[in-house]
Amino acid sequence: MPLILPGNVATALGGDFEVANSCRFDGTSAYLHKSTSSGTNTKFTFSAWIKRSSSGSNYPRILGSYTDGSNYLRLNWNRAADGEQLHLYSEAGTAAQLLTNRRFRDPTAWMHIVVAVDTTDGTANDRMKMYINGVQETSFATRANPDQNADFKINNASSTITVGKKEGADSDYFDGYMAEVVFIDGTQYAASDFGEFDEDSPRIWKPKAVSGLTFGTNGFYLDFEASANLGNDANGGTDLTEVNLAAIDQCVDTCTNNFATFNPLVVINGSAFSEGNCKVVTGSSPYSYDVSTFGVSAGKWYVEAKYGGSSDDATFGIAGRTATDTTHELGQYDDTWSYYTGTGASNVRNNNSNSSYGNTYAADDIIGLALDLTNNKLYFSKNGTWQNSGDPTSGSTGTGAVTITAASGVTDGVYYIGIGDFDGGASVTWEINFGNPSFSISSGNADGNGYGNFEYAPPSGYLSLCTKNLGSDGG
Repeated sequence: MPLILPGNVATALGGDFEVANSCRFDGTSAYLHKSTSSGTNTKFTFSAWIKRSSSGSNYPRILGSYTDGSNYLRLNWNRAADGEQLHLYSEAGTAAQLLTNRRFRDPTAWMHIVVAVDTTDGTANDRMKMYINGVQETSFATRANPDQNADFKINNASSTITVGKKEGADSDYFDGYMAEVVFIDGTQYAASDFGEFDEDSPRIWKPKAVSGLTFGTNGFYLDFEASANLGNDANGGTDLTEVNLAAIDQCVDTCTNNFATFNPLVVINGSAFSEGNCKVVTGSSPYSYDVSTFGVSAGKWYVEAKYGGSSDDATFGIAGRTATDTTHELGQYDDTWSYYTGTGASNVRNNNSNSSYGNTYAADDIIGLALDLTNNKLYFSKNGTWQNSGDPTSGSTGTGAVTITAASGVTDGVYYIGIGDFDGGASVTWEINFGNPSFSISSGNADGNGYGNFEYAPPSGYLSLCTKNLGSDGG
């Protein structure tokens, strides 16, 4: 399967089309919609770059169109025991549909989806096409082709088109990120009209500008670059109305620069993930911890986390291994370290031992973490003040630092960012900011490469955890 353009290639290739923003959907209530005028029922194309956070429901919607209970269309994930299938379905007496054999299981990466319909085509299998990362899908668990010249249930004068929830009902919300969302009324385009393979790395699929396409009566282009109007049609047509979406849902995590989140595939403690896997509520009874999707073995990295204050036994730090049971908190193993606030005390915890460190923290405090894998040092800040009189720019001197083991000497060979709790009877809430915050930022600070959005300025030389930085600075 082709790869989408990763950050380490993007940094090396000049002139590539860069996607600035995406929109984060919460999986519970957020979506976009608009009413449609009479358009073309026999031809349309939908294209979107998507990073899923979870399935959220049995049939989370990407696109929907609704006239009534007998006339609707949907593009959705179809949950299966061994992954999720992509499903295009149009109901009108005899249903037309495509349901992939392929299962999709990775909520950590971006992917590109195109569905393209032209029922006037004389070849039955060409009337509905589906592309994943630039390659046409040909293996389907279900293929029910429409009759030639059949009307799909979209672009009707009395219909509503939706992005991110079930058509005609308040359910099956999409959980994750979308970027470069394009709907075309009246033309069946190919995936190559929305993306291209890199000429130097021909397995890498990357986006390209959609200027020059014919959008038709009901077409729209959502680039999510207007934070005050995320439903803005950048093609100049009628805007979509946003529901339960706000400026904070405009994200810099995109298909051309993928940011770390917490990893929903490594959860053994009952944690609940939300806000694009940037908010975590830990399980109420076990210990253990949750980790980032990206691990790093070199370089200097900066992360922030906002503490929810729901318990006084909270942990935030790094882990040289993913958690394997519910009896070991962050700091229990010899290759995990945490800034731990307990009852009236604060410590750095490592190898099942506490060392007095810094100040306690409470609800709404923002804790910074600076990881220096050049010198194997770790620093923590509280609301912009480095604890233990630390200086992350002090290099090998390590002023106020916690000394750690080199990444090559830890269990997984990399360090993950970790959060958790050390309370057997309560849960804690953390909102992580790898540079793509789920909570409001009052100031706004990027790293030295211009990436990320932080409450406090990253120390000189420290970078946000995203693919462009991983590519240019080792990771």
